[in-house]
Amino acid sequence: MNAHPLLPKLRALKLSGMADTLDERIEIAKMRNLSPVELLALLLDDEIDRRSQRRHERMVRNAGFADVKLLPQFDFSAVPELDRAFVLDMATCQFVVKKYNWIICGPTGMGKSHLATAIGYEAIKRRMTTLCVSVTRMLADLHASRADGSYNGVMKRITSCDLLILDDFGLRQLTSAGADDLYEIIATRYERGSIIITSNRALPEWPELFGNPLLASAALDRLTHHARVTIIKGDSYRQKQRKQGDTDTSSYSPSDGGCHAH
Repeated sequence: MNAHPLLPKLRALKLSGMADTLDERIEIAKMRNLSPVELLALLLDDEIDRRSQRRHERMVRNAGFADVKLLPQFDFSAVPELDRAFVLDMATCQFVVKKYNWIICGPTGMGKSHLATAIGYEAIKRRMTTLCVSVTRMLADLHASRADGSYNGVMKRITSCDLLILDDFGLRQLTSAGADDLYEIIATRYERGSIIITSNRALPEWPELFGNPLLASAALDRLTHHARVTIIKGDSYRQKQRKQGDTDTSSYSPSDGGCHAH
């Protein structure tokens, strides 16, 4: 069967969604006795669907998730104190629309990163630009960017997305430059963009990480002003598995997920 004469024209116009389904849609049009306008509508729907899927894939890739973990995969029974209704409400991403923040604190292995990345994925589904990065790596990248002149570009990417997910805050003491950068990010995004931040440190411990009381006060005041705070208590899911002698590596852990070390 010879290629349809429209194919090269569609390829030239980068309408691959229409080109890929052209033959199939022509056959459907013949069987259903569709008008040319109805055939064109089908082809345009195919192109719109393809572009939407490509956009979604690109946004997920650019977000930097180490592993895409979805909310239906989260085992709420493993974290009984977590308010499921609240999490599902956060999954509507209205807090991103309102430019609010979400702070998630709790011991290692409680699923904080999974929750953060799952909500990030929900934001992407709603076409909200999302960036997920560990605090340590983000600050290291900003430090390195000063040397090669890319600092402004890196900072713009961090501060301009709709939702910024900062994973594992508090694993290390902030350097003076790191504290300044983190403050700049929080201040720039204040009432302009949402932040989800996960930490295994309790909120009262956060100021000492900055090493500068005034900077810490200014940063945390902005971060917590429009914020929902979730405190997860309990034993690490991984620790529970060890105690139970669970050696099945295929089993689910709510702590899986997180952000790439950009």
